[in-house]
Amino acid sequence: MRPRLRAFILFVLSTVPWLRGGEAPLTPFQRVEVAPTWTSIYIGTVSLKVPVLTRTAAGDFEATYVARVLPYFFYNENGRISIRVTDDLLRRLEGGEVVEFTGRAVNEAGEVRGVTGKATPSDPRQGKIKVRVTVSPRIELIFNTTYRFPDR
Repeated sequence: MRPRLRAFILFVLSTVPWLRGGEAPLTPFQRVEVAPTWTSIYIGTVSLKVPVLTRTAAGDFEATYVARVLPYFFYNENGRISIRVTDDLLRRLEGGEVVEFTGRAVNEAGEVRGVTGKATPSDPRQGKIKVRVTVSPRIELIFNTTYRFPDR
């Protein structure tokens, strides 16, 4: 093998971690779909729809959300949700481990909602998810649904 070609191959192998036996890249985990869900409240329901969440450079998954409260339509809200999921948590999830996460949602009026949750994988690309949204010190909504990392 020519010295220049050999040097180039060694350089490439040394700079790309997954080629030298390190961790695989997380490119398949840049977007996640969460199925629409709902939960019961006193004499009503709250539905939650989140379109595809996209991973930012900071490691957060972000998207808009729509919450509809029936029959109390005047409590409906829209906003943005951000969920913190580190590379380590994604690798653990891909490996079949249950992981917990945190985040926050901010509605159109600027009110902040605390978000916590737990993801339980059924395989490396999908599973069940439980999300808790703290609306006030006395009100916490719990949503059970599924997640899926789509094929590109």
